[in-house]
Amino acid sequence: MKSNFENLRVYQLSEEIADRIWDLVMDWDYFAKDTVGKQVVRAADSVGANIAEGEGRGSYADNRRFVRTARGSLNETKHFLRRAFRRKLLKEEDVKRLKPLVDELGPKLNKYLKSIGTGRATQPPLDPTTDD
Repeated sequence: MKSNFENLRVYQLSEEIADRIWDLVMDWDYFAKDTVGKQVVRAADSVGANIAEGEGRGSYADNRRFVRTARGSLNETKHFLRRAFRRKLLKEEDVKRLKPLVDELGPKLNKYLKSIGTGRATQPPLDPTTDD
């Protein structure tokens, strides 16, 4: 049985991005992995971790706070992806595969944030980020 957060499209998208970044970083040399690689992986993993933690906190205020932190982690991820590209660690084709996903996640996080606290206290927040 999945937890509520695992069913959220916004969470699933954050996992997809984090996994793709991991796969890219694994091919880098030691120095690149040890510097920008570790940073971008941690930042990308933090997006989903904060969605999950906020959902589990039990209050709308805590959930909103953690989703805001997830947005910050997404911006940090973007920063390190830019650094990786400028340092020629990412190819143009890598960027073309990642950028649409990263660009999709920001607005989905914003929609999810706005939805938290709009339902009854006994219901989990809506996932307005689905394509339904």
